[in-house]
Amino acid sequence: MKGKRIYLFIALVVGLLGWRPASEKQKEQPNILWIYIEDLNPVFSCYGVENNPTPFIDQLADQGVLFSNAYTPSPVCSAARSAIITSTMATSLGTHNHHSSRTVEDAIFLPEGVKTVPELFKEAGYYTFNHGKDDYNFIYDRKKLYSDPIKLDYWYTFAGKGNWIDSLSSDRPFFGQIQLAGGKLALSQTYGNHVDKITPIDRNAVEVPPYYPDIPWVREDWARHHDAARLTDLEVAEIIEKLRKKGLLDNTYIFLFSDHGYKGIRHKQFLYDGGTKIPLIVSYFGDDTELKKGKERKDLVNGIDIGTSSLRFAGLPIPTYMEGKDLFDRKNQRDYVITTRDRCDFSIDRIRAVRTEKYKYIRNFMPHRSYTQPSYRDKRKEFTQIKKAFEEGKLNEVQAKYWLPTKPEEEFYDLENDPHEIHNLATDESFQKELEKHRLILENWIEETDDKGQYPENPYALKFIYDRWGKRCVNEEYEAIKKIKVWNTPKKNLKF
Repeated sequence: MKGKRIYLFIALVVGLLGWRPASEKQKEQPNILWIYIEDLNPVFSCYGVENNPTPFIDQLADQGVLFSNAYTPSPVCSAARSAIITSTMATSLGTHNHHSSRTVEDAIFLPEGVKTVPELFKEAGYYTFNHGKDDYNFIYDRKKLYSDPIKLDYWYTFAGKGNWIDSLSSDRPFFGQIQLAGGKLALSQTYGNHVDKITPIDRNAVEVPPYYPDIPWVREDWARHHDAARLTDLEVAEIIEKLRKKGLLDNTYIFLFSDHGYKGIRHKQFLYDGGTKIPLIVSYFGDDTELKKGKERKDLVNGIDIGTSSLRFAGLPIPTYMEGKDLFDRKNQRDYVITTRDRCDFSIDRIRAVRTEKYKYIRNFMPHRSYTQPSYRDKRKEFTQIKKAFEEGKLNEVQAKYWLPTKPEEEFYDLENDPHEIHNLATDESFQKELEKHRLILENWIEETDDKGQYPENPYALKFIYDRWGKRCVNEEYEAIKKIKVWNTPKKNLKF
């Protein structure tokens, strides 16, 4: 009788505590998967581009929420990725200059106590992996971020060779990233290897943006960008099918997004919507009463919100140092999004933008420098054709302004009436009140976050860039560092 009472007491306690066997607990814990695309604007059919069908990405939208106003924190790979992986603006952490922290001398470490999103998942018992490049502008021990056994031996890695699905099981929840080439598939050297998988879009059917001249290779490149979206759609289909066959699809929250926009001039590396507007879809194939399927959200979203929202779905606490917001807490909706651009490869600039629902304010802190400073893409056909047309006087005023030797200190655009951000209203008297409002937002943000872009860059970082790129480093900041002697030791040799 006494034993029976003990059994009943244990049963009562177990019932009150809601105990479950360990394996059942793990099955209830949701998986989180980031489908992380490079260099791609939202040129999918679910985003209204009807002549570019992407049925599998559309399926993700049908099974979740499509965000039509999502923006990258920075329109270049490493700065954007450094921000997204920490859910904090790169300018707050000092990781804002493209391809920083590549040697011992310019090593950047995250502040004490600041952890990346995968670290937090790993510490919570998740299996974590990144199938593709990292490209973070800070020093880190990859073993702390990821469970997969791939050894990181250089700053720009395509880790995760083999089949990522083989390491996953229903007995342990996972947080994973799968990196897709996206817009980089449109590059001439890779395009031919993949284009046989789809029917290329009718070149006459694409609408070349008005800030580009409609000349042959520009139209071809813009069409290839659309083709790359459909190639990405096929890769997404493979991912969905692998999860389905493994029995993991119904318990996996899928975040599909890109790091920034199209690789062309005025898009990538610039703060117009072409460079900063990204696709973002959050999907779940199981039952979830909070995530209303097939819904479109038009509120403003920053890419740093992806990590915090991922933690939220896993039931993990969101650290107070993170600047990202929980996308599904409607009290957290943003009134504006800040985007930033600093040094990109060897070209030094500093640009900030405030994007609200109706307006875009851009502050060029170095107006004496052209939009088209020397760039890694200088020899590409679409670039050389536009430059040639400019030199021959064949560009109209809108298309030619980006080739001028200077740029305005301030730009202000009415996005409702000017979605391509062509007509600068910064000197228009009728918009001065809104201009001042946006100017104040930026000034307050710079002060509150201690925007690190306002301080000179580590000279050893510039020395590394100069040694790598040589005569392409034309900015005066390089003059003072040309004679600096450094170890020039890649960070792979750093000891933790």
